[in-house]
Amino acid sequence: MEPNIKFRQQPTRVVRRFIASHKSPIIILLLSALVGIGAGLLSTLFDICIDWIADFRREMLSQQTGVISDVTIGVAVLVSSALLSMFGFWLVHRFAPEASGSGIPEIEGALDNMRPVRWWRVIPVKFFGGIGTISAGLVLGREGPSVQMGGAVGRMFYDIFRLKDDEGRHTLVASGAAGGLAAAFNAPLAGIMFVIEEMRPQFRYNLVSVKAVMISAVMATIVYRSLQGQEAMISLPTYDAPPLLSLVLFLLLGLVFGAFGVLFNYLVVSIMDSFERWHKHEQRRFLILGASLGAFFGLMLLLVPDITGEGVELIPAAAHGNYALGALMALFAIRLVTTLMCFSSGAPGGVFAPMLALGTLLGTLFGLLCQHWFPSLALEAGMFAIAGMGALFAATVRAPITGILLVIELTENYDLILPLIITCLGATMMAQFLGGQPIYSQLLKRTLAKQAAQTEATNLDDTNIDAARADTNIPADNTSDIDNSATTTDKSDAIATVAGGDKPESNKDSVSNN
Repeated sequence: MEPNIKFRQQPTRVVRRFIASHKSPIIILLLSALVGIGAGLLSTLFDICIDWIADFRREMLSQQTGVISDVTIGVAVLVSSALLSMFGFWLVHRFAPEASGSGIPEIEGALDNMRPVRWWRVIPVKFFGGIGTISAGLVLGREGPSVQMGGAVGRMFYDIFRLKDDEGRHTLVASGAAGGLAAAFNAPLAGIMFVIEEMRPQFRYNLVSVKAVMISAVMATIVYRSLQGQEAMISLPTYDAPPLLSLVLFLLLGLVFGAFGVLFNYLVVSIMDSFERWHKHEQRRFLILGASLGAFFGLMLLLVPDITGEGVELIPAAAHGNYALGALMALFAIRLVTTLMCFSSGAPGGVFAPMLALGTLLGTLFGLLCQHWFPSLALEAGMFAIAGMGALFAATVRAPITGILLVIELTENYDLILPLIITCLGATMMAQFLGGQPIYSQLLKRTLAKQAAQTEATNLDDTNIDAARADTNIPADNTSDIDNSATTTDKSDAIATVAGGDKPESNKDSVSNN
């Protein structure tokens, strides 16, 4: 055992000697490249596993040959979806409540030194739990898990090499988040800008941190393209720049999305609170919620597949005009409800991709109306679909530059840069005018408020114990079991479980009900 221990410590010694001899941040830049590779590999494998399960289920459905076979396969899809979803909910509830939802607020909290990063729990729970819920057909995205896993990879490298520089910890976590988003969407510029713009309250701007973020995003994208190819993630026609007179319509579209984004964020938080009031973080109810959602979306996968899943495959169909006006309205309304249900339930999964689908549907709807009202402008509804994708992102996340870059990298429609800027700017200004707050800022504040309440309750319990000890004249030595039960690890676990709202079990290696 002794040689192995020494072998494991060698990388740390090498790093420390390197830092001591060079006195430069080059080691952080080198580690950011490794973080990008790790984040890109995790995100890409995450995509591959989800796609493999989806392809397997499609193959099952394509083999229906009769009434009995239809019923059997239908039941199999429904039950498998329920089990997959319940598995994801169970992992979150049992091992890492902070892995619920998208995970992006957790990374923002970690950058502010307000939330712990238990990477040894978060990475496996987010990876396998996200595969379960997204594969079950829930309306969730892959980018949230990729960002949280990427940030956790950054913290993992920081701990493995036993670095003690707080600036290095912050930079590596931010670099991992950028790499995770870059690989999730095959969009390195969006990954870089997301950290710099959306995480601007937490991100520490300096030459080293910005370079590290760029290196990580580049390396993660290289890993993704090596395994998945270099094509854009969403295949859409390449549109020419619209007439200058039509830019007023894009501004109007942005204002509409700004108001809708504020409403969307309000509904997310409200429904999240409603779900928590119902299940009260009890395991049985939480798992019932997961199984019910999985069964419902498994059934919808058989009946109305367009309302299931993250919605990336829906975007080209809507932009190409495959849906009539009434169908677009119905699909938008239904997917709005399902997106709110799934993202607010506490399931491990993101909301970027579902929001892009909603933006596409509403943008296409607006574009069809513009075609009808202004035929002389010769507008394509797909232009407004692309603009809508960026506008909803800008309104909800309050990161317009990231939204613009993300949409351009996803669709390769560079000629639409001007209408995209106008639409996203209008959406952001309207959301700000209405007093809306960015969705991830709201979720982080919500988590920190619960954390503060739990800390206050814990301190009150300690005070009561001290008072009881004084009243009964129990010597301090006889209460060592009570004192020692609150170890540093236990307290860290207690803080981490605030995402799920529960206190930890007495066993420090397990986490209590979410």
